Amino acid sequence: VQLQASGGGLVQAGESLRLSCRRSGHPLDSNTMGWFRQAPGKERDFVAAVARSGGEYYADSVQGRFTISRDNSKNTLYLQMNGLTPEDTAIYYCAGSPRIYTRRSSYYQSSSYDSWGQGTLVTVSS
Repeated sequence: VQLQASGGGLVQAGESLRLSCRRSGHPLDSNTMGWFRQAPGKERDFVAAVARSGGEYYADSVQGRFTISRDNSKNTLYLQMNGLTPEDTAIYYCAGSPRIYTRRSSYYQSSSYDSWGQGTLVTVSS
């Protein structure tokens, strides 16, 4: 199983970016998929996740600005990021897990995910 993230770049505050994560090896909809990010000197934080059922989960800091989606025909996960701020600057990682979770908190924990992409850098200037 491989995850290949792309779409990062340098943007100004208020602008938008769409990240992509292409999965190979297994169908995308057979997995819980998520996005995490890690800012310089900080821990890796949850951003968003989509369950196998299609349910979506978001960190409070991105709720209403970011949207997670998946195109099963392309085996690709997306993260649409609008209204970016300098606080969104980080390396963004996509992650996957074959498990179904019954506890909401499981979607927010990096330990719940088995496979990880290499990360794509998002830099937001003020």
